[in-house]
Amino acid sequence: MLPATYQLPAALVLLIGGIVACFFGYRLFRIVLAIFGFIVGAFAASSVFGVSDTGPMIVAAVVGGLIGAGLLIAAYFVGVALVGAALGAVTANLLFAATGQDPHFLVLILFTIVGAAGAMYLQRYFIIVGTAFGGAWTLIVGVMALLGNPGALAAAAANDVWVVYPLDPAPGQQWVPVAWIVLGLIGTGVQLGWTGGEKGRVVRRKKKS
Repeated sequence: MLPATYQLPAALVLLIGGIVACFFGYRLFRIVLAIFGFIVGAFAASSVFGVSDTGPMIVAAVVGGLIGAGLLIAAYFVGVALVGAALGAVTANLLFAATGQDPHFLVLILFTIVGAAGAMYLQRYFIIVGTAFGGAWTLIVGVMALLGNPGALAAAAANDVWVVYPLDPAPGQQWVPVAWIVLGLIGTGVQLGWTGGEKGRVVRRKKKS
């Protein structure tokens, strides 16, 4: 876990990254990839060191973050496929959660493959929905971390990269998943109607004079 003095900056990074992804994910997709690549890379690299190794941990976080950001920017289509795969995995978990069961790993793999394939054919819509809901969750975790929620603080500063997206950052608070769905839908609507650009394009085409 990051030292206490670095937990607030980590929460701010999650908050800002969540806002950008939720409302401007398609138009600024490469920037979103860079932000989340940096977050994942930083958490993965910093997890190698203990809390007492503050200096090496920070250096590793910065270097790992830059590498992660560079890899996702360079692998644009991989980033698109990952968005689709993530949506497929989330869909599988939500469907099985309704029955009180966990999805079999083969079912999970099938959903991720279908999601990745669909994302390549319907890039605009998968990117918009994926960034809107992913950004909404990151935004919520960032806000709760800033407010001092223990679970969200763990997400903001844990030494385990997979805790960045805790499935339940606030146990017992039923408003969290509701807020996530509402915020994700709002982000999707904003991107489709305003910030998403023309169909299939990241930047609006300039009109010829």
